[in-house]
Amino acid sequence: MTARRVLLTGVSGPLGARVATALAADPNVEHVIGIDTRRPPGALADRITFVEADLRGGELASILKVAAPQVVVHHDIVQFPEPGRSVHTLHDLNVIGTLQLLAACGELPGLQALIVRGSASIYGSAPDAPAFFTEDLARSATLRTRFQRDVGELERLVEAFARRHPAVTCTVLRLQPVIGATVDTPIMRLFRSAVVPTFLGYDPRLQFLLDDDAVGAVAAAVAAPVRGAVNVAGDGTVSLARTLRRLGKRSLPIAAPLYGATVAALARTGALPPLNDDVVRYLRHGRGVDTTRMRRDLHFVPTHTTAEAIDAVAAKIRSEPVRAAA
Repeated sequence: MTARRVLLTGVSGPLGARVATALAADPNVEHVIGIDTRRPPGALADRITFVEADLRGGELASILKVAAPQVVVHHDIVQFPEPGRSVHTLHDLNVIGTLQLLAACGELPGLQALIVRGSASIYGSAPDAPAFFTEDLARSATLRTRFQRDVGELERLVEAFARRHPAVTCTVLRLQPVIGATVDTPIMRLFRSAVVPTFLGYDPRLQFLLDDDAVGAVAAAVAAPVRGAVNVAGDGTVSLARTLRRLGKRSLPIAAPLYGATVAALARTGALPPLNDDVVRYLRHGRGVDTTRMRRDLHFVPTHTTAEAIDAVAAKIRSEPVRAAA
C-alpha cells in the first residue's frame, strides 16, 4: 500500500495529539497535517506538521490544496465548552466548521477517505430506548438536545457529501462517552467528585469507551475505512450504581423534579461540575449501542470492555485527591 498523507482537524483537542501520534507511527502514513485554532499543548512527534487555522475561515480550501491529503480525519467535534471555545460557539464550530471542511474536501481530486468522529449521542437517552441501538436507528431518534441536533446535522452533511463524491469512502464513528484518567469531560469531572448526583429511583445502564480505544478506533478507520456510520464502544453495559461502586464513589439520590436545580446549585459552589442536557439525560436513562459493525466491518476490537474501562479509570482516580469542579 502506498503511504498516504492524512489531514487531522482538532489536533490540539483532548485526544487530537494522541490520534496524530498514533497515525504518524503507522508505516502506511507518510505524513500527518494537524489543523487547529490553538497550538498543541506539547511538542508533536516526527512526521506531524501543525497548521494554525479555523475551519470556519476562508483560508481552509487553500490549506487543503497545499496539504493534498489522501485521507481527512475530522476530529474537531466539540460537545463541551473548552478554553477559548464557549458554549455559544459550539454550533458554529461543529456545523459551520464541518460544512466548510466538506466544501474544501470536494476540491481535492486525490481524496480517498473521510473519517468523522461523531457521537452515539445522536441516539439520545430515553426511557423507551432499545437495549442496544443499531446504526440504522439514528434516523428515528428524536433530536432533543443542542448537541444531538448538531451531530444529526453534521451526519446529514456527510451523507450528502458521500452521495456527491462516491469515490470517497466516508466513515462516521459514533463514539459512546469516552473516559480515561487524562480525559477532562463533565463525566470524568463528576467521577472525580466526592459524591455523584443520581436520579432517585433510576439505575440506568451505561456504556463507555476507554480513551486509548477511542484513539485506536480512529486509527483503525484510517487504515481500513468503511462506508457509513459505525458504533464504537466497549463491550457490555454497567449500571450506574455498579459504576459508582467500582469507582468508590457515593451517590446523592435526588428526586427528578429537583435534580436540575440541585445540581446547578452545587455547581455554583464548586462541589460539582456543570452538567449539560446530554449528560443529565445519560445519567437518568443511560444508553447502549450494538457494536457488531465495529467488529465485523471496521475490524476493530477495543482493548477494554465497559467494565474494564471503568476499573482502569478507578485504579487511577482512587489515588488522586478529590478535585473541586472547574
